[in-house]
Amino acid sequence: MEAALALTTKIAAQLQSATLGFLIGGMVIAALGTRLQIPNAIYQFIVFMLLMAIGLEGGMEIREANLVDMVLPAASAVLLGLLAVLIGLVTLARLPGVKMDDALATAGLFGAVSSSTLAAGMAALDEAGVTYEAWVPALYPFMDTPALILAIVLASVLRARASGEAVGPIRIWPIVKESLQGGALTALLLGLALGLFARPEKVFESFYDPLFRGLLSILMLVMGMEAYARLHELRRVAHWYAVYAVFAPLTNGLLGFGLGYIAHLATGFSPGGVILLAVIAASNSDISGPPTLRAGIPTANPSAFIGASTSIGTPVAIALGIPLFMALAEVVF
Repeated sequence: MEAALALTTKIAAQLQSATLGFLIGGMVIAALGTRLQIPNAIYQFIVFMLLMAIGLEGGMEIREANLVDMVLPAASAVLLGLLAVLIGLVTLARLPGVKMDDALATAGLFGAVSSSTLAAGMAALDEAGVTYEAWVPALYPFMDTPALILAIVLASVLRARASGEAVGPIRIWPIVKESLQGGALTALLLGLALGLFARPEKVFESFYDPLFRGLLSILMLVMGMEAYARLHELRRVAHWYAVYAVFAPLTNGLLGFGLGYIAHLATGFSPGGVILLAVIAASNSDISGPPTLRAGIPTANPSAFIGASTSIGTPVAIALGIPLFMALAEVVF
């Protein structure tokens, strides 16, 4: 009982962070019918800047890190991406009123990674003074790409079987290429490469790092407005998507926390790294994932998978998931 009370108190304290305040503020002003608009070009620029900063820092850290220490967390990220899709296959896809293609696209999107949630998690850890390995954000593609591939492959196989067609060879590389060419992942990988092979310390410290929190606050405001705007799309599909969107981020995140804890025991993976791995697992793609799934599963309804992810999944991952994992780490470690 005392442990549960302590956990609840810690979650309540984390909910007062500035990052969550901007997210909730965006939802509130959208609900009030504001005419405020952030041009898409500015939104894309903010995402690029944040992911470049994350990539640069991660690349500089990898350059000095022991690569052996990264193997288990990276393998955990791959497993988390696959598990997220398989869990969706045996839960959401079996519920009444839910089509298989829509369920797999939704599970794939929840298995992929959100750059905004990742950045919010990093900011929350920094605010709390919790240290973590700077290469942890580089685990992004290790979870993101396998989840998208598995969702698209399963949808193709199951669709062919349902129609009585022979299952032909499925080309994996185009799916990988589409995933890696997404704007968010491209920015992150570019930053990683520059951090690894260039010497960007001065430009990072003088330009990218000081701007990070301010740009993140604007991104959270936009995400809050977008989340509220997408709610009407979610009303067009089965209510099960809303239920799934509440529980999937927390379930995936707790799986990530558990695998991260195993890595902590085996390799000394830091508590902050465990939290951030859980945040990555809880996130659901809001930039690169949707176009990849639109192309890979064209029969899926975007109102189902994008509506569930943006309107409910991302706010749950940020507003509930991040405080939960941070509070849980204080109890466990």
